[in-house]
Amino acid sequence: MVLVGFALSSLPDVAIAQTPTDAVSPDRRNRIDVTMDGGKLRFAVTRDGKAVLAPSPVGLFTDQGALGGDGVEVAGTDRTAVNDVYRPVVGKASQVRDNYNQLTLHLLRKRDGVRFDLIVRAYAEGVAFRFVVPAQDRFKSLDVYWETTGLYFPADYGCWGANPGNYVNSHEFEFEFDSVQASKMRNFHLYDAPLLCATGKGTTFAIAESDKRDYAGAYLRGRSDGGLGVNISLTTRPDNAQDGAGFKTAVHASLLEGPLNTAWRVVMLGDTAGDLIPSNLIHLLAEPSRIADTSWIKPGKSAWDWWNGWAVDVPDAGVNTATFKNYIDFAQKMGLEYTLIDEGWYKGSFEGPAPADVTVPKPEVDIPGVVKYGAERGVGVWVWLQWKQLERQLDAAIPLYASWGIKGIKVDFLDRNDQEMVAFYHRLLKKAAEHHLMVDLHGAYPPDGLARTWPNFVTQEGVLGFEYNKFGTRITASHTVTLPFTRGLLGPMDYTPGGFRALPPAEFATQVRSPRPYVMTTRGHGMAMYLVYDSPFVMLSDNPESYVAADGTRKEGADFLRDVPASWDETRFLAEDRPVRRGGPAQGQNLVRRRDDERDRWQNHRPALVPEKRQRQLAGEGLAGWRHHEQPAEPLHARRKRTVALAYPSARGRWSGDPEL
Repeated sequence: MVLVGFALSSLPDVAIAQTPTDAVSPDRRNRIDVTMDGGKLRFAVTRDGKAVLAPSPVGLFTDQGALGGDGVEVAGTDRTAVNDVYRPVVGKASQVRDNYNQLTLHLLRKRDGVRFDLIVRAYAEGVAFRFVVPAQDRFKSLDVYWETTGLYFPADYGCWGANPGNYVNSHEFEFEFDSVQASKMRNFHLYDAPLLCATGKGTTFAIAESDKRDYAGAYLRGRSDGGLGVNISLTTRPDNAQDGAGFKTAVHASLLEGPLNTAWRVVMLGDTAGDLIPSNLIHLLAEPSRIADTSWIKPGKSAWDWWNGWAVDVPDAGVNTATFKNYIDFAQKMGLEYTLIDEGWYKGSFEGPAPADVTVPKPEVDIPGVVKYGAERGVGVWVWLQWKQLERQLDAAIPLYASWGIKGIKVDFLDRNDQEMVAFYHRLLKKAAEHHLMVDLHGAYPPDGLARTWPNFVTQEGVLGFEYNKFGTRITASHTVTLPFTRGLLGPMDYTPGGFRALPPAEFATQVRSPRPYVMTTRGHGMAMYLVYDSPFVMLSDNPESYVAADGTRKEGADFLRDVPASWDETRFLAEDRPVRRGGPAQGQNLVRRRDDERDRWQNHRPALVPEKRQRQLAGEGLAGWRHHEQPAEPLHARRKRTVALAYPSARGRWSGDPEL
């Protein structure tokens, strides 16, 4: 690390032009500039010298007035250069280069001397910035009402985003249906992160956030002045007076406990949408791990009861001990690490926050006995919880689950991203880590790097996932291949794949059902999800007999699911011939993942010759000699001590005519 300081006394606005006010990425391609316009802070982003973001406002509006919005001067600057390595515990890479240049601007509000910093960073993968506000002589706490930060576009970009239109939601929406020109965005829209946009001049970027700590989550809304671009819109606290006069508080910060750090505002940058997929930028910006010993955090695949409707061959199958033991037997046969016991196992268990006791299993469910049964067969047990019910008994429940031998908890229906909910995430993950429990959050806000801070946070929802096959026709092939370029950019995605009972879309529409549901994408397409989607804790969602026949033989594709890893050592995107399209980022993708291993885990089930065009592409990526299947989704060749996979999920998969394939 290299640190260089530069101090100034009182300067006029024009002096910022003579002060170091930019950060340039180590590869020299990405640049973020900070400027002053009439005493107001502005920033702009370029890539290869071409404008990506036009000069845009950056600031906060607080109970102590505006910070960054007017009358600001520079008191000094610091420059930092970092070239380090981040080693994720689980995920899409085991080693990530952490290489960036940082500029810290120490700022003063001229009228009263209020101090605050603006930190900007530039990586090869993108740029980011945040405010830091320390305690002052004139105030020891700070209420943030809103951010005055915008991300303005110099042209009418084509963008893709999920637009829930509401601050309280499950973050489960389509991206391809919300493709929109920047000129059509309105200030009543509320886009979730990421918002993916293409400049049309060789750059694709995604707007997101990272490292929320004691801060509010944000959405992106169109500019109220009708200009091109978006503004940051913070979710306000639920304890605001609903009908009270005055501004609503989004963030309340006690500065005596430490400075206020806003979330990082992030712009991921690449030549194509696919270039963003291997990026770990969101995690790199997050606070490093707070868990010293992570040896107990183990990725894996899991059997699951809820999606298939507890459809196992036992008398009175349902929420009971015999049913859960049957899923453990299936997990053992398939070599799965876990089974997940979903809703209904504890006293008063239900989706709503009505009184319940998360420490008392129902009489028909022997959780300690099920855990013991699983341990004898090498299968760990996870359990589901409704978040509000858990919160009331958090201090009692977490150590109890650990004493039972539970491996992890799935916490559901969070559906918020305000400051109080962000604090609950941190409190829950800390408590779970203290007792060696992994965590999967559902109804969760988009990933913001928290899995780096708390590596026991192995996966999360906040995605329109496979469960919606039980309710309607929204889970299309187009939707599934759009996700890696959108929601999947930010972090793990508990999509819960694995449906093996497929029907063509026309037939599927008449067969939507909750128990033993169908899907309307091919089996090969579904298998590719285990390679393309990042989820270190991942479901095999269908019922056991969909994978294993009565005679114990595994059905087509089940061997692949048995062997595919849930965590990887390297991820690469292979360049596509097609550009980002108006209807969505792509119709398919080529993604390569590698997993080092101590044994030859994979075999090439049906070897095929690589087409000449693909041979050239693989050779250009340093993958010459690797074999793969040029089909909608197939594994790549595996060689000893190295598991490698190439997935090509396509929205144009061919139907076999057999609903089981």
